[in-house]
Amino acid sequence: MLDILAFGAHPDDTELGCSGTLATLVNQGVKVGVIDLTRGEMGSRGSAELRLKEAQAASDILGLHIRKTWDFRILNWKTIEIINYLLSK
Repeated sequence: MLDILAFGAHPDDTELGCSGTLATLVNQGVKVGVIDLTRGEMGSRGSAELRLKEAQAASDILGLHIRKTWDFRILNWKTIEIINYLLSK
């Protein structure tokens, strides 16, 4: 079981937004995971495959306990409602 689960819209969002906090928590013994809601396929630099490799490398460096990448193609309010529903279960 995780203590903290961080969500990012794309691979690398959590690293850019809160990697220092995540690394500090891991170093304190907190079990931390990350969920990327999309594969980042609409990004302008590199490919989705490259982003996934970079995300895994970042996960290893940060010491994350788990990282999952979901494959929501369109991130809109309906998607967010589905995510909220899934998290409430």
